[in-house]
Amino acid sequence: MVEATPLVADGVMYVTQPPDKVLALDADTGHILWSYRRELPGTLPLCCYRSSRGVALLGDRVYVGTLDAHLVALDGRTGTVVWDVAVGDPQAGYSITGAPLAVKGNVIVGVGGGEFGIRGFLDAYDATTGKRAWRFYTVPAPGERGHETWSGASWKTGGAPTWLTGSFDPDSNVGYWGVGNPSPPYQGDERAGDNLYSNSVVAVDADTGTLKWHFQFTPHDEHDWDSCQIPVLVDRQFGGTRRRLMVWPNRNGFYYVLDRETGQFLLAREFATQSWADGISPDGRPRVKPGSSPSAKGTLVYPGLLGGSNWWSPAYNPDTGLLYVPTMERGTIFFKGKPNFIPGAPFAGSAWQAVSGAPYRTAVRALSVETGELQWEYKPPERYERLEVGGLLSTAGDVIFGGDLDVFFALDARTGRVLWRAGLGGIVHAAPVTYLSKGRQQVTIAAAQTLFTFALPAP
Repeated sequence: MVEATPLVADGVMYVTQPPDKVLALDADTGHILWSYRRELPGTLPLCCYRSSRGVALLGDRVYVGTLDAHLVALDGRTGTVVWDVAVGDPQAGYSITGAPLAVKGNVIVGVGGGEFGIRGFLDAYDATTGKRAWRFYTVPAPGERGHETWSGASWKTGGAPTWLTGSFDPDSNVGYWGVGNPSPPYQGDERAGDNLYSNSVVAVDADTGTLKWHFQFTPHDEHDWDSCQIPVLVDRQFGGTRRRLMVWPNRNGFYYVLDRETGQFLLAREFATQSWADGISPDGRPRVKPGSSPSAKGTLVYPGLLGGSNWWSPAYNPDTGLLYVPTMERGTIFFKGKPNFIPGAPFAGSAWQAVSGAPYRTAVRALSVETGELQWEYKPPERYERLEVGGLLSTAGDVIFGGDLDVFFALDARTGRVLWRAGLGGIVHAAPVTYLSKGRQQVTIAAAQTLFTFALPAP
């Protein structure tokens, strides 16, 4: 299914269609202007879906990452390949599923593969030539800061992928990127330590890739709680002082507020049901409850494998001061096994099981940015068979757009009141985009393999 949010520029809509297709459409009519399709190897070690979550635009070029771990630059007018570079070895488990991020003259791209014992990294490539500008490894090697958080040789297969798109602050020239799970994800005995920079956000200089600071949400994770969520950059009052903040509803069930200039921890508050921590200490470190690790007989933990939130985009409204979060309530039973690393093979070290007979609950939760307190909640019907949710979009007209299973909805941003719902007949996993086309405001959302566009009424 399509998981990409389209980009619209100069009347053209660019979107990816899995497994590795890029389409350029007339944004007003949906007519296909050109398409690009990549021929993939017959076999690829992929953990989950054959996903492609969008493109980056810079000048007259379109940039896309591929499932076989290449970064490709396309001519935005014709779709022809300008350059094509290998980012990682796909047979070792490297892939690219997230949209690249065009920053000044570079294109920054992360990698997937945390379930295959890769060594994660974040790359930047010259947008004109495709030459690599810098690389930041998310698992430090001997002699690098943070290496001491990995025992023995576990860093060589440490995971810590960077599979979702980060954020960029042009004022400070800093890129912020979420980092995924350590590997193996459910068994930490042979990787003693905090396992930096897994389950962290890293702040890097956009020109050089030099680490400026990091914050780790879940040290020594054994529940696959990737911190590959969208870093939301917010400038507003906090504690009586205007600050440059980063807010982050994490997969581990806690909402965080950080100072994005320094990485200072400011606040954490539970926003989804969790059973693994007694809270967060003043330094930002969780107080982990005994008995919450995977076990031979199985340990039930909330949030479950998919987390309290995941890769689906939250949305922020500076007028309401609220952050809108796609949230889920579901536990998972985590088992403990013995990891066995084979290059290119899954390296889980254990297994998991859904809670039988438990309903899948999803919600849109509106949180106060400063406190994390719940202001309102939109609850779709309970789902017993499928748990599907999409990203959110907040508009200046105080409307929140989003998806639940096969429904596209619009909510009042101040109250959560349902304005309208539309059945699409396909699963919504992506976030919508709104744009102006020939004087009309339109909103487009992907459902399954189809794009739906709605014309919004004139004010």
